[in-house]
Amino acid sequence: MRLSSMADYAVVIMSAAARHCGGARVSAGQLAEETGLPGPTVQKLVSKLTGAGLMRSSRGVGGGLKLARPPAAISIADIVEAVEGPIALTACLEQGKHDCTLEGTCNMQPHWPQVNAALRGALAQVSLVQLVEEVE
Repeated sequence: MRLSSMADYAVVIMSAAARHCGGARVSAGQLAEETGLPGPTVQKLVSKLTGAGLMRSSRGVGGGLKLARPPAAISIADIVEAVEGPIALTACLEQGKHDCTLEGTCNMQPHWPQVNAALRGALAQVSLVQLVEEVE
């Protein structure tokens, strides 16, 4: 399994925002500069992260972006789901996706929810605060 570039970039953006936690608000431009990501990509992801309730934005003097919750209360699973939707390794469990040639005869389909829950659980165990701590 590999995260999409956008999910990866969302984790990078949230980590950068977490480094400002408790300080002044940060702009999307500052996040782009700090992360090296293109401004339009940061804007698009900030919009998704704000829509998912992981970031808050405010306009005007003193406005900008900040985390909606403390970094310890935001997991990698939260960030990935904000960008990609529910965490699932196979498309056969997604509503409306029925393009598998084994559909109806697959013995694995009933077991994928357990696998998906294990994967989500593993990502939920890693908080954003863990990603901004210094590695020794």
